Parts: sequence; C-alpha cells; structure tokens
Amino acid sequence: MSVDTGKDVAQAPEQQKTGRLSWLRAPKGGEGGTMSLIDHLKELRYRVVVSLVAIVITSSVAFVFYRPLVEVVMWPYHQASASILAKNPSAHLQVVNTGVTAPFVLNLRIAMVVGLIAACPIWLYQLWAFIVPGLVAREKRWAIRFLASSIPLFLMGAALGYWVMPKGISMMLNFTPNGMGITNLLDMNAFLALELRLVLLFGASFLLPVVLVILNMVGVLKATQLAGARKWAIFGFFVLGAFANPAGDPISMCALALPLTVMYLVAEMICRAHDRKTRVDDMGIDSDEFKIDVD
Repeated sequence: MSVDTGKDVAQAPEQQKTGRLSWLRAPKGGEGGTMSLIDHLKELRYRVVVSLVAIVITSSVAFVFYRPLVEVVMWPYHQASASILAKNPSAHLQVVNTGVTAPFVLNLRIAMVVGLIAACPIWLYQLWAFIVPGLVAREKRWAIRFLASSIPLFLMGAALGYWVMPKGISMMLNFTPNGMGITNLLDMNAFLALELRLVLLFGASFLLPVVLVILNMVGVLKATQLAGARKWAIFGFFVLGAFANPAGDPISMCALALPLTVMYLVAEMICRAHDRKTRVDDMGIDSDEFKIDVD
C-alpha cells in the first residue's frame, strides 16, 4: 500500500504551474540543438509571440506621438510637391483623406509601421534565435555577429528607401500635362501603403549579404556558387528594382540595385576568404610542427 507524502503533495501544484506557464518559455533542444517537430512548432510560436508583443508595445508608444509621425510620413510628399511647384507653379496637388474612419485608420497604420521598424532589434533577434539551436558553438558566434550587422543594415536600407521616395514621386507626378487644370489627388492611406512597401523592401533587401555570408559559414553556400551566379544576381537586382519597387522609376530602381550589387560582391569576397581558410584548416596540418625555435 502506497502512502502519499507531503513532499509529493507540495510538488504537484508547482509542477502543474510549471506546465501551465511552459508556453512562456522557448523549449530547450537536446544534444546538438536537436528538437522534435512539436518542439520546433512550440519554439516558433514563442518567437512569433515575443515579436508581436514587442511590435504592439512599440506601436502603442508610437500612437501617442502620431502627430509628429504624420509629419515624418508626409516628408517625402512635401519634398516632391515643392520640387514640382518649383518647376511648374500652376500644378495642382492635393492630399485627401476619404471616409469617416480614414483618419483613425491612418494614425493606426502609421503607429504600426513605426512600431515594426522600432522593434526590429527584437524580431531580428528572435529570427536568429530560432536558427541558433541547430548550429554548433562556432556557428552561434557567427550568428551573433551577423545579428549585430543585420540591424544597422536593415535600418540603412529603410532610410535609403525613405530618402529616394521624394525623387520617385516627383518623377511620376511630372508626367501630368501642364496647363490643363488636372489636379493630382493623393489618398493618405494609399500613400502610406506605398511608403511602407518601399521602406520595407529596401530594408529587407539590405539583409541579403547577411543571409549569403551566414549560409556560407554553415556550409550551405560556396563562394564559387556565388561567383557563378553573379551576373544573374545583378540582373535580378535590377529586375527587382524595376518591378518590385512601387515607385517604378529609374532613380529608385538604381538606388536599390546598385547597393545590392556592391553588397553581393562584398559578400562574395568574404565567402571566398572563408572558404580559403576552411580549406587550409581541413588539410590537417599542425602548424606547430613547422615552428622554428630560435632560442
């Protein structure tokens, strides 16, 4: 006959509490970072929840400052309209907000855009943390280094997209015939969607070298493969700039394609140096055997 001890009774609520709150923690992998499919799905859920919570918090803070943020969002349009009016003072440009709920939706969307960008260190970290359990210790160190480089690269790309947008708007609106009384109406929510796509496109594109180099570090991609695909990659960058760029103008296309080309070449050089070092290390030669003792 078994007798229940107080120790067992005391441990039961604690174990039950741990089980209920286990979803708040990422599951730990086994040897070498191995996980079951269920654990991978649980970890993915954890990473997504943490990222969404961070975005909600930063968006809530941004919503409080929506008025200066609207001015920031409208800066590309004001720059473009000033350039157009300087060349054609008779041009008719007007910004409109259609619908009763449009102002609130606009402020909400602006806060979400700002919150998404402000929370990029957190969701980029969660992205890398989802990959890290499957990496060895040396590869984890590389992942941390590339996480530190991916954040400024994403922000640089987003800033470049924000900077080139006035030039794209000005070029497209300059096609309006002069002296015909045509008014260009700009819907605020449509303009925000255009700006969001352009900024995120530039930001995400600037992460390309980080992805290429880390794939090389983990042995998935070789520098010779990058060299073989170089001309097609450069062609693809210009195609991406021409078709995926919402502005659709040559200035924005080159502003996206040229930095991507340079970063692709830099990533190729880094991968070539890493492959050369890896080949030397894999030869199995002990460098200590060739040291000369001069004492």
